[in-house]
Amino acid sequence: MAAQPTREDKFSFGLWTVGWRANDQFGEPTRPWLDPVESVHRLSERGAYGVTFHDDDVVPFGATAGERDTILARFRDALAETGMQVPMMTTNLFSHPVFKDGGFTSNDRAVRRFALRKVVRNIDLAAELGARTYVFWGGREGSEYDGVKDVRAALDRYREAIDLLAAYVKEQGYDLRFAIEPKPNEPRGDILLPTVGHALAFIAGLEHGDIVGVNPEVGHEQMAGLNFAAGIAQALWAGKLFHIDLNGQRSIKFDQDLVFGHGDLLNAFHTVDLLEHGSPSGGPAYDGPRHFDYKPSRTEDIAGVWASAEANMRMYLLLRERARAYRADPEVQEALAQAGVADLRNPTLADGETLRELREDRSAFEDFDADVAGARGYGFVRLNQLAIEHVLGAR
Repeated sequence: MAAQPTREDKFSFGLWTVGWRANDQFGEPTRPWLDPVESVHRLSERGAYGVTFHDDDVVPFGATAGERDTILARFRDALAETGMQVPMMTTNLFSHPVFKDGGFTSNDRAVRRFALRKVVRNIDLAAELGARTYVFWGGREGSEYDGVKDVRAALDRYREAIDLLAAYVKEQGYDLRFAIEPKPNEPRGDILLPTVGHALAFIAGLEHGDIVGVNPEVGHEQMAGLNFAAGIAQALWAGKLFHIDLNGQRSIKFDQDLVFGHGDLLNAFHTVDLLEHGSPSGGPAYDGPRHFDYKPSRTEDIAGVWASAEANMRMYLLLRERARAYRADPEVQEALAQAGVADLRNPTLADGETLRELREDRSAFEDFDADVAGARGYGFVRLNQLAIEHVLGAR
């Protein structure tokens, strides 16, 4: 039986998740508006430690300064009453029609300037509320037609925006890092920085890339047919896994935002194992929030909203329990050794060895028996079967 969630588990939810009214392109909302203050209280009661939000999730777009102050005062009271944290914030640069062609990369310069001002104001709020991560999801930064967007110029403007904002964070002395959230498509036909790899390459070219990392999401990587666990492993390798979005996705299709683990269960297991323990042969684990970016299904009523929030946390705890048993299983350790998983950490060249010395080593080529080495069995299927049996609770 999995433990009940506690604040120490660092589970957090976006207000846009439980607050989604379940409207889509083909149907009207199936649930009423949910007060963000109520969401804070309900999530706290269920063991979450934090909530995250876009600016517009709490303060409606176009609100006056007085309205904004009143709404935020009430929201701060809810945080104080519950002890809930705000570990991450972000800005909505995608809902209002003004952002139909993007925020940072709109062909309209005035829109780009408006987007920067909108983000700066929200960064100030994030710092005030104690957020440690600021996420950038460029859902409208892209196009549907190849001839309408100068991609090179768009990336220049994207870089300009991130560097300007990162410089502002440093100038203000805010304890805040940025995390870029990749996605291949939807709502745009094609979105810039579509995968973790694209985002990491982009970050490498930033002036202030030292405080910029990635915020991978399960569904977004799997929409591109990619392996999520492998993607976050690369982000950890690069020292750039600043935040993470957990949900479920079933194959390459629209962004489903299912409950975590309700899609590719085995990949979810290996994701939890990696987050909790690091790679099988060592390496860094992840110490940030376990953030759920899902949407309660359109079929659910309000009771179903909270049941689905609980399901996310329970799925993570169940998989964490199974991952611990997997790591502690002597048969798994033996299978890992047979597979040579730890051997991959050994440098191919010995300490101090040069390429010249490798070329002179006959055992590495002239006397190497490729037929014998090629006959080796690695036992990968057995290792995978053991993982499945642990996931199913059969071991």
